[in-house]
Amino acid sequence: MSDVVHYARRGRVAVISIDSPPVNALGQAVRQGLLDRLAQAEADAGVGAIVLTGTGKAFSAGADIREFGKPAQPPSLPDVINAFETSAKPVIAAINGVALGGGLELALGCHYRVAGAFASLGLPEVKLGLIPGAGGTVRLPRLVGAKAAIDIITAGEPLKAPAAESAGIIDRIAEGDVVAAALQLLEEGVTGRRTRDLAVEATPELFAEARAAIVKRSRSLVSPQACVDAIEGAARLPFMEALAKERGLFLSCLASPQRAGLIHAFFAPREAAKVPGIGPEVKPRPVAKAGVIGAGTMGGGIAMCFANADIPVTLLEMKAEALEKGLATIRANYEATRAKGRMTAEEVEARMALIRPSLDYADLADADLVIEAVFESMAVKHEVFGTLDRVCKPGAVLATNTSTLDIDQIAAATRRPQDVVGMHFFSPANVMKLLENVRGKATAPDVQATVMEVARRIGKVGVMVGVCYGFVGNRILHARNREAIALVNEGASPQQVDKVLTDFGFAMGPFATSDLAGLDVGWRIREERRKNKDPDVDAPNWLDALAEKGRFGQKTRAGIYRYEAGSRAPIPDAETDALIAAYRAAQGITPRPVDEEEILTRCMFMMVNEGARILDEGIAARASDIDVVWLNGYGFPAFRGGPMFWGEQYGLDKVLAGIDAFHARLGTRAWRAAPLLRRLVAEGRGF
Repeated sequence: MSDVVHYARRGRVAVISIDSPPVNALGQAVRQGLLDRLAQAEADAGVGAIVLTGTGKAFSAGADIREFGKPAQPPSLPDVINAFETSAKPVIAAINGVALGGGLELALGCHYRVAGAFASLGLPEVKLGLIPGAGGTVRLPRLVGAKAAIDIITAGEPLKAPAAESAGIIDRIAEGDVVAAALQLLEEGVTGRRTRDLAVEATPELFAEARAAIVKRSRSLVSPQACVDAIEGAARLPFMEALAKERGLFLSCLASPQRAGLIHAFFAPREAAKVPGIGPEVKPRPVAKAGVIGAGTMGGGIAMCFANADIPVTLLEMKAEALEKGLATIRANYEATRAKGRMTAEEVEARMALIRPSLDYADLADADLVIEAVFESMAVKHEVFGTLDRVCKPGAVLATNTSTLDIDQIAAATRRPQDVVGMHFFSPANVMKLLENVRGKATAPDVQATVMEVARRIGKVGVMVGVCYGFVGNRILHARNREAIALVNEGASPQQVDKVLTDFGFAMGPFATSDLAGLDVGWRIREERRKNKDPDVDAPNWLDALAEKGRFGQKTRAGIYRYEAGSRAPIPDAETDALIAAYRAAQGITPRPVDEEEILTRCMFMMVNEGARILDEGIAARASDIDVVWLNGYGFPAFRGGPMFWGEQYGLDKVLAGIDAFHARLGTRAWRAAPLLRRLVAEGRGF
């Protein structure tokens, strides 16, 4: 009999328990064990009912990832679920913890469901480019109705037990032990109630409305539409035909390139959490108190990250007016969340109480971690870190939020470079998931471990990178944006470039994004680099001319595009067109037609090439780390997996051939192929 599925008797009730740590995944041994134990219960004349549960903190978290990409081994999960559903003896799922994916589908095949107060239930397959493939799209609508099923399945987010009970997924929330609650339900005289025998509630117009809504929010994704197709099948077809339709749609999604990209996007952050050279023996320093310098948009957002994680944080400013403005913005953000029903008034006050305002550096003396978020100037950073070196306690981690400046130069302002590290948050810091941690040449291993652990604690996706201009994310961004500008110089329009990249899957194109971020940000960085005689900085162009005219983007209602009052919709502007035309004339450029294929390949090949350089230089440890940065910080479409994954899917040999062709035609240094890319193609290898 199975070692991973146990059988016990509680009077006339058989209790079948999945025991396959850590999450009771439904691998082949578990599936076979479930069938064997079910057969044992059905053959036992002394058993009148069955309770199915899990051990530990999970009922079952679904499929076994170790089986991904391997030939299927019987029995299939649909066959297992069908066996439980058609049992002549009542079956109750006692959901003791998480029930996700196939785990929830297994529970849906049981006749009744009870769940612990802290259970979490969901069907997250859509996030991996799939649909539930073991009856989830056919059984869930029978319990909650087609509309609720569409909302739950296409969102892919888990529900807590109270929400699951309200929706109709579970019959009862257990006050204590879930198996005891299931036994109590049986004592009340429940009989077999097959989910398959219930009708699906759906209005005639529901499915067309759902498809239209999905196009608006995830226009490029295949799996959400397939979810709706499967649920429509549940409403309109006999049960077994609906299951067959679901299976066909599941297999279609399984073969989709989007599924490969989304699977990569799912696993890559888990790899990024493993920093080479920082093993489990390296313990992070304790962080019980934090400090943030600068109460502007970025500093205030960072302070919120710590307060949200229940970590007290001192927020330092030099002027009372700036501090009061920053605190008011933080409170407004929390109040907006409360107005949406996602926080209580008490929670708002608790978060605000964790943020201690200060005008005195001395208040940072007991902080375990201090992050500066001040003006992007090396002189200003030096002044801040020199002060921190004097006031902070020994062993405190001193972090800079710089997006481009050299961490080693900043660390040189202190007598403790081993304690200095980059923590590059993305705006708005309280919302964006990425935290690009930057190790300097002297950054201690336990400091690196600390900032990666802090990333986890505050709910960020942490990636460790090395020092170079722009680190990983902004270095590739600047390379791509430089190419986007070159395309406009040659004859494309900003809106044409933006459209190509939004059609590719980005939420915004590079020029609309620049307007959102503020043209003044990049302009000031370029001016700082020009002042320092940086040989790699771009010469002034029409983008600088826009900033010099005070056209900073959305915040001034005019940048590359113009904006109507109260609207974020970009509108092409004749003044921008005139500045571009003047720049072309001054440079002796005759504009030419530029097609969409050239725009896409030049932007994407440039990203892959710059990423290959970053890998070769050791700035990023893995190609997938670069993908994580772009997926979580720059809006790269998840279904395409990230720039490096996209390059491999496209074909590195084709990417290299394209780069060589552009170099031959355009002749710029930027179009020299990265040595790593050339080596990999020659060896027939990928990243």
